Amino acid sequence: MPTPDKYNRILDALHTLLEKKNLPSISVSEIAQTAGIAKGSIYYYFPSKDAIVEALVERSYAASIKTAKLLAKQTDILPFTRMALIFQACRSSSAEFLKQNRAASNSSIQEQSLLHQKYLRYIITELKPVLAEIIRQGIDSGEISFDDPQSLAEIVLLVLTVKIDNTIIPSSSQEIQQTVSGLISLLEKGTDNPKGSLNFLMLPPP
Repeated sequence: MPTPDKYNRILDALHTLLEKKNLPSISVSEIAQTAGIAKGSIYYYFPSKDAIVEALVERSYAASIKTAKLLAKQTDILPFTRMALIFQACRSSSAEFLKQNRAASNSSIQEQSLLHQKYLRYIITELKPVLAEIIRQGIDSGEISFDDPQSLAEIVLLVLTVKIDNTIIPSSSQEIQQTVSGLISLLEKGTDNPKGSLNFLMLPPP
């Protein structure tokens, strides 16, 4: 029967190895040796090395995703306030995740790109239905005027995750703030909110 201890030891082992080596050069055998378990045990938990990498990304954002899902249920809080809290939680997790990756001096551009792609896919996939539900609640209560909650959630997440990640299109703090400010302006117009009313969604400088 799978145990959380071994599962997390495998993820910890990969994280430790990433601080010293490039991802392509890390083998499943090395992960097993670092984790102090038999190689065969790895496949009891993960079908491949790629699956271990994805699980490591998911674990890094587990707290933020849990927070987001809890906020989706708290209908006594205004929809955009909940969105802002979710963005802040993701920003915090993202900063820590990227800090850990940058600590790996041997990390190649391709490796960083791979990890960031997995991060972007995971965070958007997990948060899109959560944000769409919050937006839908806002529409039902008359606080948001918009026809397509799913599309609005995806647009917001695509812009914010790319800017939070800041590797696909590297930008200065000022450029990031300008882009997020533009997004907020579009949100205000698209949801019939007064100009400046959603400025609290602005992310603080990194």
